[in-house]
Amino acid sequence: QVQLVESGGGLVQAGGSLRLSCAASGRTLSRNSMGWLRQAPGKGREFVAVISWSGKSTYYAGSVKGRFTISRDNAKNTVDLRMNSLQPEDTAVYYCALESTNLNTTAWEDYDYWGQGTQVTVSS
Repeated sequence: QVQLVESGGGLVQAGGSLRLSCAASGRTLSRNSMGWLRQAPGKGREFVAVISWSGKSTYYAGSVKGRFTISRDNAKNTVDLRMNSLQPEDTAVYYCALESTNLNTTAWEDYDYWGQGTQVTVSS
């Protein structure tokens, strides 16, 4: 059973940056696509970014493209999300998740394992 643990969330002013990290145990991540998703207060879960198992392919939601960067280190079994130019609408709980089918999907329902989430709050 894989366990995913996110870290790096916090409170930041608009225009600021944060780096989220996801560490895995119980399973190597190197065979699977990994995604970051988020859930804002009162809203459903939303796709943010996904990276292929090799790290060669990435895909972003339009709302974060050009501001966020997803990366992975298979040797360390970690996946990161670098977030720049943060805006109040980026406020949410951010989750990392594993996608066992390796389709690099944007549908949150297709992610099989989730972390507990880390809160990101952006003040205006």
